[in-house]
Order: sequence, then C-alpha cells, then structure tokens
Amino acid sequence: MDDKHRIIIVTDGDRIAKRAVETAASQIGGRCISRSAGNPTPLTSTEIIEMIKQAPRGPVVIMVDDRGKPGTGEGEIIIQELSKRSDIEIIGVVAVASNTEEVEGIEVDCSVDNNLNIISSPVDKLGNPVDGKVVTGDTVDVLNDLDVPVIIGVGDPGKMDGKDDCILGAPVLTKALQVIIDRDGATR
Repeated sequence: MDDKHRIIIVTDGDRIAKRAVETAASQIGGRCISRSAGNPTPLTSTEIIEMIKQAPRGPVVIMVDDRGKPGTGEGEIIIQELSKRSDIEIIGVVAVASNTEEVEGIEVDCSVDNNLNIISSPVDKLGNPVDGKVVTGDTVDVLNDLDVPVIIGVGDPGKMDGKDDCILGAPVLTKALQVIIDRDGATR
C-alpha cells in the first residue's frame, strides 16, 4: 500500500479562490488546507507539510500564490519544496490563468472552460478558450521543471463572470479537481 500523502495544488489563493477551493474540495471528498490561502501564500512549505500530514485522508488540496509577481515567488518555492518530498505525491495541479505578463506559462494537459467543457487548449482568466497549449499565470512557471502527472488549466476560481461562483458549487474548479482524481485513479 502506498502511504504517500496525495495532494492537488491550485495556483491561486485570494479570498474568493479560497472559498471556491474549499467548496470544490468538499464536492470531491477531499480535504482543503484553508490556511494555505493568501495572496501571497502566508505559510512556509514546512507548515504546509505538517498540515498535509495531519489531514485524515486525501486527496489534500492546497493553494499557492505569488501575488502576481513574475519570477519565482512564495507559491512557486512551496511547489518546489513539496515536489522534493518522498512522503508527498503531487497527483495534479490546477494551473490558474491570470493576466500576469513576463511569464513563460505552462503547457496544460487539458483545461476546463467556463462552460464546463474539457478542452485541449488553454483558457484565459475568464475561462474562455484561447489558442495554443500554454496557460499563463504568476505561479505556474516552476511547473516546467517538475514531473507532475496532470496539469489542468482553469480561469479565475470562484469567478469567471459568475460561472464558477461558490453558490453554484464552484463547478469549473470542481470539475478540474475531479479530472485529476479520475486520472490518478486510472493510473493506480
């Protein structure tokens, strides 16, 4: 039996994203580390690791955020640290699109658009499909250097012109998390 702590990372952590991640995590039967929310991420990787280990079951969903800064920020440092752990398995990342400039972006396996379609192209901050394969965001460039099994692009969690509102159950983010769970289950 694999006793690694299975986690999903969402690359956003503002107040609205926090509510959306909490809602979506509960919809998939996962656990959300709410204290990882913040803009930028307020916790250290050590603090987040301790909370992951205390979660009664997985998958555990955490939020990381660089507060719009290009370059390696707080959230990306946490992703790097988590990826080095032998007792933690990153089963997927929800790469959140933003309007950050001067970033490389990350190629996604697929995206969930604001109409709940699973598409092969990336999306913008509003969850609309865009050309290419790369989601641009402030906390995603570090993923280019890591071996993550699945990366799903989404627009701004809890927003997308109301289409991912928590009142609706954060349906776009929930679907993105479910895609990661399904793909993880298919590989076990």
